[in-house]
Amino acid sequence: MENVPLLLILLFLSLSPGGNLIMGNEQKTWCVAKPSSDQATLLSNLNFACSQVDCRILQKGCPCFYPDNLMNHASIAMNLYYQSKGRNHWNCDFRASALVSLTDPSYGNCIYA
Repeated sequence: MENVPLLLILLFLSLSPGGNLIMGNEQKTWCVAKPSSDQATLLSNLNFACSQVDCRILQKGCPCFYPDNLMNHASIAMNLYYQSKGRNHWNCDFRASALVSLTDPSYGNCIYA
């Protein structure tokens, strides 16, 4: 029992600022729109996320503009928001219209942060 305080200190030190336990090689995750999301929800998510983070990467002529569709743009904006908030699962909910991906959705020159 004399090692309990040390164990608690180690556990506390291994927690990330978001309260998630940090494992030796933390898995990188991304947030993307669910394919079943309707256009109105995607537009709402895009507008919300871009009101919170810099979405210039979606402007015409920038690497993530194409494909120029709402699913793509919403996914990129939602991921920018998710990454900026510390990759907490609750920052990738968007009223149940998003999901956390373990596979990097980057393509071409469009790199998901």
